[in-house]
Amino acid sequence: MRLALAFSLFASAATAQTCGGPVGDFINGVKAEAVASGIPAETADQFFRGAQIDQSVIRADRSQGVFQKDFVSFSRALISQNRIDNGRIYGERYDSTFDEIERRFGISRGVLLAFWAFETDYGQVQGSFNTRNALLTLAHDCRRPELFRPQLIAAIELFRRGGMDPASTTGAWAGEIGQLQKLPREIVLQGLDGDGDGVVNLKTSAPDALMTGANVLSSLGWRAGEPWLQEVVLPDNLDWSQTGLNHKNSVRDWAAQGVTARQGSLGPANLQASILLPMGRNGPAFLAYPNFEVYFDWNKSFVYVTTAAYFATRLSGAQVYDAGNPSAPLSGPQMQQLQQKLTALGHDVGGIDGILGAKTRAAVQAEQVRLGLPADAWPTLELLNRL
Repeated sequence: MRLALAFSLFASAATAQTCGGPVGDFINGVKAEAVASGIPAETADQFFRGAQIDQSVIRADRSQGVFQKDFVSFSRALISQNRIDNGRIYGERYDSTFDEIERRFGISRGVLLAFWAFETDYGQVQGSFNTRNALLTLAHDCRRPELFRPQLIAAIELFRRGGMDPASTTGAWAGEIGQLQKLPREIVLQGLDGDGDGVVNLKTSAPDALMTGANVLSSLGWRAGEPWLQEVVLPDNLDWSQTGLNHKNSVRDWAAQGVTARQGSLGPANLQASILLPMGRNGPAFLAYPNFEVYFDWNKSFVYVTTAAYFATRLSGAQVYDAGNPSAPLSGPQMQQLQQKLTALGHDVGGIDGILGAKTRAAVQAEQVRLGLPADAWPTLELLNRL
């Protein structure tokens, strides 16, 4: 299938969303859509032979409580000495692949090593969920069909190309495949042969997985040769209301306000950057460059993205962050109560889920400004009580 046809295929899937109802009828609808997009009917029939809904996928989708952790707790849980040591080992083992990635895409090896570590422990734990059934389950479920129905169509195309076996291919509960856990659409559109054997196999070939991951980041807008995240030291008199990912200044302007690098020097003076305070003004502080925004196209979780970006700097030689002395985080129920109050005040927090995401942070900062509190977007018990 030509690339243009592939794009057409995914576009049609995205604009014809249906979900729920009898599973057989739903599958027939997906088959018809796939055939209309150019996939042979026999291929679609073979793909769904023996397919079934997997309730364990639904349970996994509904229980992502790990993302309710604060940055310090989350990062300390994910970043172990073993993962740091293995990062060095695998960086050396696939040195030529990383060199080629840096030459071709301008992406530091630390970035991909961090994803590789967090996604599958460098390929060691790739998931045991049947990929076809996982995607069918999530596409049929009505929580996020606009995301997973196109991925299900892409999986049929991947099967047509010989890139997966619907009966035996396994991966994560959300349908990701391989050592960097990529979804079928990414594999179809950005999959690269990194080891030169003529086949793209993200499960068994680390070079294929790494090169594909780099191609995905590049397609999402990664700016070659530029930094992504850097720990900084902030002056006590900084205007906290100008911090956060929703505010940007040039590096030159931040430096003029007294922002300094904790290690080395700041990035290019003309780059736009945000001051990122994952746990408020008394916790770790980072300068987030344009490439940091690309991380959110890999994973939507603020705490995961910040941890992955920080770990990439560690694997590239940065020191352990200064944890500072931040105020205690709110509990899950307290965070939900806060989100309810913010919603009642007219803020869009993205849902009452107990997770401190970007929308909740922006709402917190707006209320801190209104109440005359230090506007660092870190929710405290004082803020909750004041609201």
